[in-house]
Amino acid sequence: MAGQSMGYRVCVLDPAADSPAGAVADRHLCANYDDPAALADIARTCAAATTEFENVPAQALLALAEHMHVAPSAQAVAIAQDRVAEKTFLQAAGLPVGEYAVIRTAADLATAPAHLFPGILKLARLGYDGKGQVVIANQQEGGAAWAHLTAGAPALACVLERRLDLACEVSVMIARGHDAAMVTWPIARNVHRNGILATSTIPAAIDAAIERAALEMARQIVQSLQYVGVLGVECFVLPDGSLRINEIAPRPHNSGHWTLDAALTSQFEQQVRTLAGLPLGATTLLAPAVMLNILGDSWYDRGDPPPPSDAALTTALVSEPDWVAVLSHPNAKLHLYGKAQPRLGRKMGHVTALGTVATDPAQTIQDIARVLHAPI
Repeated sequence: MAGQSMGYRVCVLDPAADSPAGAVADRHLCANYDDPAALADIARTCAAATTEFENVPAQALLALAEHMHVAPSAQAVAIAQDRVAEKTFLQAAGLPVGEYAVIRTAADLATAPAHLFPGILKLARLGYDGKGQVVIANQQEGGAAWAHLTAGAPALACVLERRLDLACEVSVMIARGHDAAMVTWPIARNVHRNGILATSTIPAAIDAAIERAALEMARQIVQSLQYVGVLGVECFVLPDGSLRINEIAPRPHNSGHWTLDAALTSQFEQQVRTLAGLPLGATTLLAPAVMLNILGDSWYDRGDPPPPSDAALTTALVSEPDWVAVLSHPNAKLHLYGKAQPRLGRKMGHVTALGTVATDPAQTIQDIARVLHAPI
């Protein structure tokens, strides 16, 4: 949509027939991300290509790069879509990550260092929004978690990350152009629930030294990767003020959705600018803001327990959230993504509250969260 508003035509490759992006694109190629015919069609008809999430096969981007401009690069996406490769890259660049161990077999868990427990066992690939990870207290629980995560695919690698005592979580959104120019948006302070981002608050209200350190780490990452495009960097802030990088996202990021309403240039417009070789836009904060994710739970939870599983959703009563109540707050901006089926934990949209002289965005989001039965 950002590309179309700037006069470009857009082709989307997505295997889902009801793809929200495909519904608004000028063309929708309904095929797998690595489908040779679809990739050949894109190479023949498009001037540039990007990806909106990191689980698109890097080989597909590599194939397109033989014929057209691709940003971010296949190399950058390959690093970000594998936790082992990602942590290895960050450490080689001299950047701080939390203590971890690579787990390739059940035996690796049995011999994992004791100081990594309690920890979080995460699939090295394909996990997101709390999926593909299990909190474990000890090695005994680790064995059961390993069996669950790798069921049917025992060759999958995992990483065991030590659970850290956190002061807060923040994220940096940064963009780098073809000319190596870089811009960053104000840092967001994030709150997660069940592994899913619940809210992002901007400004983050963190110490200036912590902010400078986080911004410098983001710049170092894009320089080390020779990255072109928008990149998200999620960071843990420890009680002593030090930082650990949790993960990087080679794309516009959920914690940057607030830029649609509260920044002079949104992360999506900036992605278009990097693809088209245009100068980067200013990232000035127009107003303080708080963004709330809207999950599929809001369609089901009305004080009663939610359905026990996704399978139950087909027969559970679906009740549309009260959008009138949400938009009764005049400083609230609602964005729904056009997904056909609400599911528990599925991101269906977001709402951003903007601060004004008379309104506190945090209070507005609290009021809206109550309407949507969304814990924050």
